[in-house]
Amino acid sequence: MTHAETRAIGAFQERFGELPCVRARAPGRVNLIGEHTDYNDGFVLPMAIHRAIWVAARPRRDRRVHLIAADFGEEAVFSLDELQPGGVRGWAAYPAGVAWALEQAGFRLPGVDAAVAGDVPIGSGLSSSAALEVAFAMAWVALGGHEVPRLELARLCQRAENEFVGVRCGIMDQMAALFGRRGHALLIDCRSLETRLIPIPEEIVVLVADSGVRRELAASEYNARRAQCEEAVRRLQGRYPGIRALRDISRAQLEAARMELPDRIYRRARHVVTENERVLHAVAALERGDLPAFGEQLNASHESLRSDYEVSAPELDTLVEAARSVPGVYGARLTGAGFGGSILAVVRREAAQAAGEVIIRHYEARFGRRPALFAVEPDDGATVHFE
Repeated sequence: MTHAETRAIGAFQERFGELPCVRARAPGRVNLIGEHTDYNDGFVLPMAIHRAIWVAARPRRDRRVHLIAADFGEEAVFSLDELQPGGVRGWAAYPAGVAWALEQAGFRLPGVDAAVAGDVPIGSGLSSSAALEVAFAMAWVALGGHEVPRLELARLCQRAENEFVGVRCGIMDQMAALFGRRGHALLIDCRSLETRLIPIPEEIVVLVADSGVRRELAASEYNARRAQCEEAVRRLQGRYPGIRALRDISRAQLEAARMELPDRIYRRARHVVTENERVLHAVAALERGDLPAFGEQLNASHESLRSDYEVSAPELDTLVEAARSVPGVYGARLTGAGFGGSILAVVRREAAQAAGEVIIRHYEARFGRRPALFAVEPDDGATVHFE
């Protein structure tokens, strides 16, 4: 039993006086490559990780919801009969949004008492929000006695975040939390939602370095990037009437239309178009065991995110540069939405300790604080257990 699971059960027992009926777990994720492509109908390559959010819960006889956040020492109470987008704030908006989306889809839910705890760092780019959504979705579906296919559950959790919380995220994070497999990354086509498991070689480790710079994903810059991509599509439809998203544009087509786009809109589109190419090249490199070629795609992704999409930060650039300076590191890039959060480095297992020491030393020398550093392993998707 993990520390997070133990904390969730302990907080539940302390507050509600008995053991929970259900324990649900949903993992965080690290996105190996494919950033800001999911909401453009593109390709992504995340992997579920062994850090997770745990929910311990029991049903109530009424429609009230009483939530305990064990890690914050906070509580939230609301009614399932009074849920409206924007009506619940803070961390509780995510489970409230999940309940709202499930009920909107016709799944009648019981009220619940629940405690939640986790070891996915919040705001670090490892998708603690989607893990929170999926863990509550798994618990609520189990307590309500419903059968909901995982793909539908992913869509409903995305709807919760888009329409209830107000973050216009894509579906990658929820898919990774639900469909992850130990030892594998997950190639997702974000248009068809088809998935393919991609084995991760055992000789590599994924190091995550958390800059400690926190950003709120719902902040204006994230939604602004999505709006800029939509503007690019609208402008490009004049030349290419059949396109629906930047997924449909080739690099050659984009270059042919370059003079018809404002420079900023062109650069946003160029990132997405080239990032989709990089994902597919990265998958091919992994499948043929060419780790240096895989690393080259990660490095190119970071440069595009920094220059064309402008979502990096000095702290992230410093972490990436430090990682790349170490022999045995194949590649490094920011992961997650950017504006802060974390980077990842793909490194030979025997070089991981040296890489971590260099990353910490360089970052501390420049910013006067240590980054949080940890290795992540690809793990299974969400699970639910009845007591």
